[in-house]
Amino acid sequence: MGSHSHTLPVPGTAAGREGLAAILSAPQKAVVALDFDGTLAEIVPDPEQARAHPGAVPALAALAPCVASVAVVTGRPAGVAVRYGGFARVPGLEHLTVLGHYGAERWDAVTGTVSAPAPHPGVAAARAELPGVLEEFGAWRGTWIEEKGQALAVHTRRASDPQAAFDALRTPLGELAARHGLIVEPGRMVLELRPPGMDKGVALGEYVREVGAEAVLYAGDDLGDLPAFAAVEKLRSDGLPGLLVCSGSNEVPELASRADLLVPGPAAVVGFLAALAEAVAEG
Repeated sequence: MGSHSHTLPVPGTAAGREGLAAILSAPQKAVVALDFDGTLAEIVPDPEQARAHPGAVPALAALAPCVASVAVVTGRPAGVAVRYGGFARVPGLEHLTVLGHYGAERWDAVTGTVSAPAPHPGVAAARAELPGVLEEFGAWRGTWIEEKGQALAVHTRRASDPQAAFDALRTPLGELAARHGLIVEPGRMVLELRPPGMDKGVALGEYVREVGAEAVLYAGDDLGDLPAFAAVEKLRSDGLPGLLVCSGSNEVPELASRADLLVPGPAAVVGFLAALAEAVAEG
């Protein structure tokens, strides 16, 4: 037995304890899936400055060889998450998969390439109208548009009153999205316009089946992670044990209330992953 530098926390629910026990008893049959922003990377005012926590890659590289698969499931384009995460060509992460755009895109470390569908035509149409909509609602100052290829996101974090700007834009952006066959995905001071039909739940469920996993862990921090939580709950009801981890304890109560384990942000997520890696390596 090696010396433990990290203590593995105990999930607060029976289902979570069962999920963790299943992962510990047969790690080679477990999928470990994680959101990126707010989970592996701190939330920052400018998302282009977001980077994985310094301990994230070492913890994942220690864990990945012991489990069936590690996947990063993010609303970002897959290539951006790979770049901001520092996930490419890392020893130990040879089989990492990044499911980007909520699973519409996929990057595999084995090939080092991204596979993606053609962009939804509604995204280009919404992009053309978006500046006018922001102007009309007086929300141009302090908000900014993030270009995601398969989607668009409007951030209000830099506005003088971020919550007021977010609330004011929710309906008009919903109407803009609906006109072009898109949906609006709200997050922490961000409203994303994207095609329907793919979410983190669909992506995670398909990935768990593809890998043939017999246990699953999912960690996330925001409303976009709710479908992934629901997918794990569905898998559990079908008899496949799972553990739900919420990064950040009180920012998103809808997520926190459904988690088996609450950890206070990315540094603590990384500590948990390191502890898990130690536990499965010794097991």
